Amino acid sequence: MGNKIIIAMILGLIIGFSTQFTLPIIDLIGQGFVMLLQMTALPYISVSLIYGIGSMSRQQSKQLLKYGSASFMLLVLTVLFFIFLAPIAFPDWTAAAFYSASAIESKPELNILQLFLPANPFNAYAESIIPAVVVFSIFIGIGFIGVENKRRSLYVFKDMREALSVVTNIVMYLAPIGVFAISLNAAATLIPEELEGLLVYIVTIASIVGLLCFIVLPMILTIITPLTYKQLLTIAKAPLITAFATGSLFVVLPLIVENVRKQLKDYAKINTAAKRIPSILVPICFSLPVGGKLLAIFFVLFAGWFSGETVAIADYPKLMLMGVMQLFGSSMIAVPNLLESFNVSGGMFELFIVAEQLIISRLGALLSVMFIMVFSLLVTLMVLKQVKFNLKPFALFSFGAPLCTALVLSVLSFGFDSIGHQYQGYEKFINRDLLLPPAKARYLKEPSELAYTEVNSSDTLTNIQNRGFLRMGYYRDSLPYAFHNKDGVLVGLDIELGHLLAYELGVDIEFVQIYRNRTNELLNSGYLDIVSGIPITPANLIKYNLSESYISEHAALLVKDEARQNFTTWESLIGRKDLVIGIPEAYFYAQGVQKNLPDSVVWELSTPRLFFKEKGEKIDAMLYGAAGASAWTLLYPEYSVVLPKPQMPAVAIAFPLAQDDAAFEHFISHWIRMKKRSNTISAFYTYWIEGKKPANFIR
Repeated sequence: MGNKIIIAMILGLIIGFSTQFTLPIIDLIGQGFVMLLQMTALPYISVSLIYGIGSMSRQQSKQLLKYGSASFMLLVLTVLFFIFLAPIAFPDWTAAAFYSASAIESKPELNILQLFLPANPFNAYAESIIPAVVVFSIFIGIGFIGVENKRRSLYVFKDMREALSVVTNIVMYLAPIGVFAISLNAAATLIPEELEGLLVYIVTIASIVGLLCFIVLPMILTIITPLTYKQLLTIAKAPLITAFATGSLFVVLPLIVENVRKQLKDYAKINTAAKRIPSILVPICFSLPVGGKLLAIFFVLFAGWFSGETVAIADYPKLMLMGVMQLFGSSMIAVPNLLESFNVSGGMFELFIVAEQLIISRLGALLSVMFIMVFSLLVTLMVLKQVKFNLKPFALFSFGAPLCTALVLSVLSFGFDSIGHQYQGYEKFINRDLLLPPAKARYLKEPSELAYTEVNSSDTLTNIQNRGFLRMGYYRDSLPYAFHNKDGVLVGLDIELGHLLAYELGVDIEFVQIYRNRTNELLNSGYLDIVSGIPITPANLIKYNLSESYISEHAALLVKDEARQNFTTWESLIGRKDLVIGIPEAYFYAQGVQKNLPDSVVWELSTPRLFFKEKGEKIDAMLYGAAGASAWTLLYPEYSVVLPKPQMPAVAIAFPLAQDDAAFEHFISHWIRMKKRSNTISAFYTYWIEGKKPANFIR
């Protein structure tokens, strides 16, 4: 059967990749096969645990706990060792990333009690909350241990388990067809562009999984048990292939149990515990951070490297401890929390999801199968007193494992370096044009003499219609709201909104570069109609007439990469007299600075660019909006954005308008609300701030 499944998977991949064609019926066949496997998995887990634990004596349960804990720690530490060794292969590439809104989204918290304690067991079964089902089944099994005349009841569970095993075997006869359909559909629907930026991650993970699955974990088993490498691979073949094809460990749990029990059938003649123990260990393993689940920790290391926010080696023990604890739950909850804890861009979580959907979930399932099979065999043989030290496998492992590991990491490192990666963050940032067709536009480097001579009505809308164009002021170095692209064209989020406003007013637009200290003068004289957005701070509210906010930004610190760990909390900054912070004038609020950073030296910057020049060498950090700060890191990738904890409330951004024109203020505010409701501003935000094409957006 194993060979048939391998052939089916290879054929599916070849046909899918070569034709890039699939049919809905093929996807349905694959889904149907997975659902048939799932049909028996949860009942099998529960019934096996109840029967296995209930059949044990107290002495056997103590032995199981002792040997199980020791073996589990051995295997987990082995996997973690390779995970933390793998970053050696990372090439020395320059990196920076666009801002992502997920960086400031509230992260779901791991609720251990809700995950593991089945207040309503029937709900746990219905919702497939596996850890809760496992705990409930363990307690029922423990309850049976001390019950007299339990044999009759336990035989019912034993017969149910055997019946479920028969059903699983029947379903496995369909495995070649199901695996072929899944492989073909996965290969045909793969989007090559999604692999961009993930090559290092996927190749490194695949290499580490290969080392652990086919060299390290099997050799550990052969060193201290009578089993051979060939015996292990023979029983592991079908579960490994099925788990890889489906990307699911859960669906192959019954198959793992049955194959392990078959391998131990000779020992079962001596001690019947050989049949029961795998039925206990395998289901329990599913709820623990084993094998493939631990790969989520590697993603945090990769994300730090990829975004230019490398996790320091000194933080590895903390990451290991936090990662293992978090991974008792879902990796989808654990990864965002780990990224936040180690000040790695939350936007990297989107890459994690893409990678999981592409192939990482399959590689993780592969590693988990081998981990659980080695673990269950190892513990069972320990309980049965069938452990012995084998010198030949030990000598082979001692020489071969380090050699293979060094060879793999060296080849990876050389291969990645030879790719000749070129930093593209700057190119991606400036190689953007307006999302919508632009209005007819003119551009001025400074206000013309009309600023002082033009006679205007007090009604801004009338002025616009009379002159035939909207006049909008913008500030230099206002990334990503106003900047020049590769062709020298003025673009950005605010510029896009300006074009759209002019188009909907039926007029042209004139953009004028101005200094911030002239904003009020040019607006109140009627020369300018509107100006690029500024933060809504008390100082700006006093100074300007502001529209309704159209977006918001969270306060962040822009620092050199190597200094990131010094700015993780606001509390650590308070009272530091050696700290020099630069604040661009748009964000500068003297009273707020004096209140929150009374002992620090604060410099007001006329432009953020000064922070990156020679004059800014004495500045330790620049306080800025997170979106704008991320844009600057694309130009200067040796800098990083840090969002110190606790997270500060978002600062709203609004357009400055003339002081005495309530009608135009109301018009702009209503227009902003209209564009928010139509998701136009959301689409602009996705494009200009996050650097992604907005989905379902019609030009």
